[in-house]
Amino acid sequence: MTLVLDGVGVRQRGEIWLDDITLELPAGMTVLIGPLAAGKTTLMRVAAGLLPPTSGRVLVDGKDVTPVSVRKRSVAFVYQQFINYPSLTVYENIASPLRMDRSFPKKEIDRRVREVAGLMGIGELLGRRPAELSGGQQQRTAIARALARPVDVLLLDEPLANLDYKLREQLRADLKDMFAGSPGVVLYSTADPAEALTFAAPTVVLGEGRVQHAGDVADMYDRPPTLAVAATLSDPPLNLLPGVVRDGRIECLGASFPAPGAQDSGRPVVLGVRPHQVTIERTGPGGLEFPAEIRLAEVTGSTTFLHLLLPDRRHLVAQLPGTQLFTPGEPAVAYVDPAHVFVFDEAGGSLLAASAAEVDLHG
Repeated sequence: MTLVLDGVGVRQRGEIWLDDITLELPAGMTVLIGPLAAGKTTLMRVAAGLLPPTSGRVLVDGKDVTPVSVRKRSVAFVYQQFINYPSLTVYENIASPLRMDRSFPKKEIDRRVREVAGLMGIGELLGRRPAELSGGQQQRTAIARALARPVDVLLLDEPLANLDYKLREQLRADLKDMFAGSPGVVLYSTADPAEALTFAAPTVVLGEGRVQHAGDVADMYDRPPTLAVAATLSDPPLNLLPGVVRDGRIECLGASFPAPGAQDSGRPVVLGVRPHQVTIERTGPGGLEFPAEIRLAEVTGSTTFLHLLLPDRRHLVAQLPGTQLFTPGEPAVAYVDPAHVFVFDEAGGSLLAASAAEVDLHG
């Protein structure tokens, strides 16, 4: 089973929502990740048949289904905002797509309903109606209904976003196991890098209606091909600092580090540093040092996010372990190991090096 988007474009009110999307998604799970307004929901609506593309085709298992009504497709869709039938019980909501199919015997419907309800942790709620459920229970009911009937294409649009942390973590593991051997195509949309990394499935990065990159998510995290991909897979957001190549070194806000092979080109670059790679204690020789002023310390319990103001009024965020207390206005020094600095071309955003040891800016 495959789902192919062949040159799919969507224009609405003169705006480009999707631009020449070409993807071939195999059976099993694929993760679609991108920030708000990246076009994730639009792409999934096109794949489902809910929104006709302005250009291009949608093919399922080699068959062009672009003109086929969603009701005639073997597809299920779960939205971030749960949708259930208010007059039906949880049991009836989950059973509804199986009963509409008319090919499932009564015993098989009952077995399947109880199986997916148990997976979603709502087995004891089958007799209740949606109005008697919490928001998280309603969302789990909507997911269970989508999972009840085997389909060629299952689309999940940020389905766990409204659930509490503990349940979200549990369901990620359960869904990962469930979809690993799925004979159908499962496209799972998220804006959460941690979720994409947890699923460890083939991943498509979407931004501004375009495919930024597709491949192994761990590889993309370790070596993001572009600044846009690095930013999408960084949470908290990537720290961005200006740099320039000069005399075999990369200079950045008064600090510098060696750039093996670099020429005196004056080439502007952008340095990307993840917050957990920023410290306020020297960890070794050769690190970048940035004098700063403490602006805010956000304490979450296991982590402290320290917001620093650099001399050029640029902000830098350090993710520090544990609970650490600081006084706003106090001076500090931020340290960054060049081995953990991404170097991007300022003009095009392409990755030049994933660490200082790799920097080679000839040409």
